[in-house]
Amino acid sequence: MLKIYYIKYPKKTTIILILILIIAIILLGMLINHSISTFKTNDPIYKGDANSKKIAFACNVAWGNEYIPKMLEIFKSNNIRITFFFEGQWAEKNPEIVKQIAKDGHEIASHGYTHVKYTQWSKDKYSEDISKAGDVLFKITGKKPNLFAPPYGDFNDDVVKTAEDLGYKVILWSLDTIDWSNPGVNNIIDRVVKKAHNGAIVLMHPTKGTVEALPTMIKELESKGYEITNVSNVLK
Repeated sequence: MLKIYYIKYPKKTTIILILILIIAIILLGMLINHSISTFKTNDPIYKGDANSKKIAFACNVAWGNEYIPKMLEIFKSNNIRITFFFEGQWAEKNPEIVKQIAKDGHEIASHGYTHVKYTQWSKDKYSEDISKAGDVLFKITGKKPNLFAPPYGDFNDDVVKTAEDLGYKVILWSLDTIDWSNPGVNNIIDRVVKKAHNGAIVLMHPTKGTVEALPTMIKELESKGYEITNVSNVLK
């Protein structure tokens, strides 16, 4: 007599449990990978706390000083304190300006001693350059900086690790005015205001275009509810 065999399929609840288990395993793998990426060392900082409605202005100073007084006047009249990243050589030539900026309550940070691309230098050479800039700023202000912006935004893992080993957080940016290229006041404003986001770090320089753009930029950012501050404050 022909026997008929029936295939027993798993119950619906069993299938659901298996699917849940598979999804959980996939999510766990994604979480582990995310954690590894998040806590990876030798990564520079591009922006701050995404949950806080703050924006940091980061001004790199390696040339020129004619527009700095007006910048300081604008910041003072708007009760704003930002971060100035000074090249060591520039600071040595303009110590009184650095002192005034520190006196006004702005954050003093390092832009290296020499404005070169560190990835084209040996580790020993750029390590010495970073240390020398810190010594110069300490001598002028009495305080060693703990933030470092690599010249030209040029870096690799060794540059970042070297700076971190010397006690610095390596800072880049999430918004760039590109003011050094003279793009025009409206373009500078648009590049910042239209792309503004929580924790943004805005790169700027002491240029004519930036000085002319600042009043409108500040007004529009504050009208959107942003607090304009220094880099350390957006990292908290």
